Amino acid sequence: MKTGLFFGSFNPIHIGHLVIANYMASFSGLKEVWLVVSPQNPLKQKSNLSNMYDRLEMAKLATENAPQIKVSDIEFGLPQPSYTIDTLAYLQEKYPSREFVLIMGADNLASFKKWKNYDILLKNFEIYVYPRPGIDLTDWLNHPSIRITETPQMDISSTFIRKAIAAGNNVQYFVPDAVLSFIDGKSMYR
Repeated sequence: MKTGLFFGSFNPIHIGHLVIANYMASFSGLKEVWLVVSPQNPLKQKSNLSNMYDRLEMAKLATENAPQIKVSDIEFGLPQPSYTIDTLAYLQEKYPSREFVLIMGADNLASFKKWKNYDILLKNFEIYVYPRPGIDLTDWLNHPSIRITETPQMDISSTFIRKAIAAGNNVQYFVPDAVLSFIDGKSMYR
């Protein structure tokens, strides 16, 4: 079973994440997409992150009506910060019948050579890349492990959502209603 792994902080999850996950699950040949909530990305500041269990719950709320999209807390029990190569080794051992594919944005691919053991990732896994505005992928176009998709582009970020909430702006339609209710109920990002 070909399973896409879409890693992220999801701080908070938003419509852009869901469009990407749904596109990959529906148009790329994957059977499922797992949103892997990362407790701590080694390339990001941990101090800016909301509680990992709140981020997990928001991802679950956002995907409760999407049977082909699952939410995973697999990295919660692994050493932090989370390195993709370590998570994949663990997942391959735990789910030997699955073929895992990495899902990442063009912006991540542009800095991919900074990742721990990126060369092993390229050798052992397919990587499905969604385009991002202004990112040139010319160097990767003919790589056998890289598949550039035609995922619709949405220039929305979790940073934008957090800043908008902090400024008292309405973020309805940027995040699912259930996620917005959760954020409001906990007074997050204010």
